[in-house]
Amino acid sequence: MNRRLVLATVAVAALLMGAGCAAFSGGISDEQLDREQNYSDVRDSDADVTIALEDGNLLHGGEYRAVYDLTGTEELSLSRSTIYSEEPLDIRSVHYWYPNGTEVNGSDLDIEQGGSATTIAVPDENGTLAFSGDAGRKTFRLPVYVAGSYEVRLPENHRASNFLFGEISPNGYEREVVDDRVRLTWDELETDRTLSLRYYLTRDIPLFLGLMSVVGLLGTIGIGYYYRQIKRLRAQREEFGIDLDDDSDDGPL
Repeated sequence: MNRRLVLATVAVAALLMGAGCAAFSGGISDEQLDREQNYSDVRDSDADVTIALEDGNLLHGGEYRAVYDLTGTEELSLSRSTIYSEEPLDIRSVHYWYPNGTEVNGSDLDIEQGGSATTIAVPDENGTLAFSGDAGRKTFRLPVYVAGSYEVRLPENHRASNFLFGEISPNGYEREVVDDRVRLTWDELETDRTLSLRYYLTRDIPLFLGLMSVVGLLGTIGIGYYYRQIKRLRAQREEFGIDLDDDSDDGPL
């Protein structure tokens, strides 16, 4: 085969593979970056990073809103670990505030989504960055991208303290309830940690206990019915002269 033809074939294949990877990663559209979102209630926190969680429903998962007060950070690389690889974090509603309060939208920032990470380059290393993303219906997991103090606000009427239904990681947090929303705070988290939460509605525990009571009652009724049937059968056999306790052997001696 002609050498030039071989080289041309290899080059075309490489271009097709590159195009396929680019199509797979997809990137983030300006419409997604500039989607409306309100961060005013999250920005009033004293923590370096504040994350507010919103509850989902049976059809859709929840959502989180995260605000990062940057100190000497010019670029964030956002990714999530899976069983097989690192995947880029899918974000939306990106906002950035300069130290003087000037606000810009996500489409005005240098944001790239590659095959393994979403990279955000900010114009000032001491500004404030905010973005939103998807959370589980009753779960949340996000790596610590920036070292510092953290505050996580659970959805309204939700708790995470019951060991059967809730989980909070890492340890070393403080807990308070403000306007029926649990606030978890960490004085300092390093970038090698991951926030991992499992939470529940306050009504879930009474519902669970009620369900267990019904199951227990049905089980007791079933056992009682079975016991009565056994007694009835025993009485019938005794009526027909069948000695249930007769273990004698009537065979030849």
